[in-house]
Amino acid sequence: MVLQCSTSQVIASTVDTEQLTYEVGSQPFGTSYEDWTAEWWQWLLSIPTPDNPAVDTTGEHCGASQNGSVWFLAGTTGGKNIRTCTIPSGMAILIPPLNSECSTAEFPDLTTEQQLRECAQNFQDQTQQLEFILDGTQFEQGEIPRIVSPLFNVSFPEDNIFGAPSGMTKAVSDGNWVFLKPLPEGEHEIVSKGLSLNVTTTATNTFVSDVTYQLRVQ
Repeated sequence: MVLQCSTSQVIASTVDTEQLTYEVGSQPFGTSYEDWTAEWWQWLLSIPTPDNPAVDTTGEHCGASQNGSVWFLAGTTGGKNIRTCTIPSGMAILIPPLNSECSTAEFPDLTTEQQLRECAQNFQDQTQQLEFILDGTQFEQGEIPRIVSPLFNVSFPEDNIFGAPSGMTKAVSDGNWVFLKPLPEGEHEIVSKGLSLNVTTTATNTFVSDVTYQLRVQ
């Protein structure tokens, strides 16, 4: 079922998007923006593939392992999805149009924090396009900030989405994020897209994450 946004609930195109989001350098709910991005990755990577929101095609697993004051929304592992999701009122929302992560589990040759940072940065530097639309209001590129996480621990389960060895590892992420303040109760639509392009001597690899969320806040 696709939820329709009523006129009273759609944010006007003249709205100041800065009023809708948490600023870089702020500490929503007492935690830094950077630490929240690390928590987002800890959340996503801890969920086995069958229940992982990043490979969910309908929104069925939107509520997987959600807790606390911030609701995490995932992009896709490639391609386009439309998801329907109901979230509690009063929850902030953290979503990346496009982000990157490197861990020692995925890249055993990367043994230092600096190497992990460079790895994540190199992936994120391939970003070519970002798009974020909330209830018809499109965000400017500068309103989708790029955030680098601190070094963090993450536990990969068996059958994880990256096919990494299971167990605890260290990671760093780099990405472009939108951190929304709690939305009014009702129906909302989020469109979140990112495109990266990796040109090598032998091939050009394109990655696209394109997700639309039909949200009900209640």
